Amino acid sequence: MSLAAAPGAASAATAGWRAELTLGYHRRGARTVAHDAHSGPLRVLQPLYPEGEGICHHVLVHPPGGLVGGDELHIHARLGAGSHVLLTTPGATRFYRSEGAAARQHTRLQLAEGARLEWLPLETIAYTGCLAQSRLRAELAPGAEWMGWDALTLGLAAAGQPYTAGCYEQHIELSGVWLERGRVAADDVALLSGPLGWAGHRVAATAWFAAGSTLAPARRQALLDTARAAVAAHELAATAGVTAPQPSVVVLRLLAPRLEPAMQLLAQVRAAWRQEAWGLAAQPPRIWRT
Repeated sequence: MSLAAAPGAASAATAGWRAELTLGYHRRGARTVAHDAHSGPLRVLQPLYPEGEGICHHVLVHPPGGLVGGDELHIHARLGAGSHVLLTTPGATRFYRSEGAAARQHTRLQLAEGARLEWLPLETIAYTGCLAQSRLRAELAPGAEWMGWDALTLGLAAAGQPYTAGCYEQHIELSGVWLERGRVAADDVALLSGPLGWAGHRVAATAWFAAGSTLAPARRQALLDTARAAVAAHELAATAGVTAPQPSVVVLRLLAPRLEPAMQLLAQVRAAWRQEAWGLAAQPPRIWRT
């Protein structure tokens, strides 16, 4: 989650930067009100309300431009009852080459009853030689709903920087309900090139709609159907699929040769789910258009 900057490297002796960002949201009448506190190089821009006072759009910014060995970011967001928040980033999360220490990003999301959260960061780029760990955990009260995505691209092949060394570890969790974990090492040929793994693709993405209570069967099926319709009409139809691994979770997973079609499909599914689940138009964050 960062503004663009030139890649760098950290020595094993470097402690790295630690940054923390705490976000709080609550409903005050018709308005979702935001509060924030931070330490270190991690910020949030001014809240925006392009859809009216009930939905707060917030942009997370990491001014150094990326994470190198030893860096550690902690993000903690609490959503009060009835609040609705969209969190995104102005650019990619970049994990650069490390000379020994791991770079870590930890995100904890807590949603009270009836809260809605859209977690829509732009892509994560794992540069060759990175040692990276990304952990995302959400805790949903009954009636809370969480829509989100995670897109990972390995290296920058088009720029002559393929992913040939390093390791990226990923953890996405709905506490007590659903867990996605992965370890992508550059030397794992079976995973990255095998037909049962990435099959030569270098972009993988996951999108989800999760609830703090069991989704009604008809509603869960409608979410599956709308996502499957978007997949069927897309160029990535052969490498994307939608399932309901738990009664309260619907998940889209995809592989792609390039980032652009992956993000396009994520945006289409998000728009379909937003309309189906909440009766809301897509409303892309303004930062994506600047």
